[in-house]
Formats: sequence, C-alpha cells, structure tokens
Amino acid sequence: MKEIFEILEQNARATPEQISTMVDKPIREVEKLIRQAEKDGSILKYKAIINWPKLGEVEVWALIEVRVTPQRGVGFDAIAERIYQFPEVHSAYLVSGTYDLAILVRGKTMQEISSFVAEKLAPLEQVQSTVTHFLLKRYKENGETFHLPKEINKRLPITP
Repeated sequence: MKEIFEILEQNARATPEQISTMVDKPIREVEKLIRQAEKDGSILKYKAIINWPKLGEVEVWALIEVRVTPQRGVGFDAIAERIYQFPEVHSAYLVSGTYDLAILVRGKTMQEISSFVAEKLAPLEQVQSTVTHFLLKRYKENGETFHLPKEINKRLPITP
C-alpha cells in the first residue's frame, strides 16, 4: 500500500493502470485504495511543481520565524491556524528552537512580503516577534531540483 502512495507522491499523473502494473496488484484494488485515501484525507491534493521564473513570472519567497504566546488549552494550534489562513502563507510549521513557528510566504515583491509582516502578522496579539529571511535562490523543492544554467567564466586565463 505504501508503495502506491510513494508512486503518486513522485508522479501524481500516474494512472491506476500504470500503478497496478508497477506494484503487481489488480487495477480495481488500486482504484479503490486511491478513492478511499482521497475521501479520508490521506491524499490531500495533486500538485504540479512550477518553475515560475523560467516562465517569466517574478516571485519572492521568505521564511519567517515567529515567536508567539501559546493560548491556554489550545497551545500553538489556534495562533498557527490564524496565521496559515492568510493567503500569503504557503506553509506553516511548529518548530523547536528559539522561535515557535516557521512560515513560508510568497509574494510578488519584497515590499509585499514586508507589508504582510508589518500589517497582518506582527499586529496579531499572540505574536511576540518575527525574523524574516528572504530566499535568494531555489535549488531544490519537494524533491525536485531546479536545473540552473552554469555561469560562464569570462575572465581571461593568467599567462606567464
């Protein structure tokens, strides 16, 4: 069963027919398992990873560390839910260390992300402090590498 999910995780476009061949199980069994996983939330979403800069789209990403005051009875869950509801927030995690939450935010400009932090995130009552790290270059995401063209060395060689 795990094998079927690993195949889908690597290639969401794999058909039940292809998967059944790969795992040597009947197509009906594979289809039933996938339907059940979709229904019970084991499969959350099918997704493509897009290299937006290659398509000419500008995007800016930031990792924001957030220190918060947990609420009595619900801990970090309530404030985390409040934060991940913002459309700018791509991912949110409870983390160990100096900060409590790490959130990944996407915007069109650094100013857009800065405005999000200043106007939406920082003013929340439970937020004590934030640290924003702008991501400068994407090498690998969700297991996929972004093949970058090698820079050509334009310097002339040193000759004696």
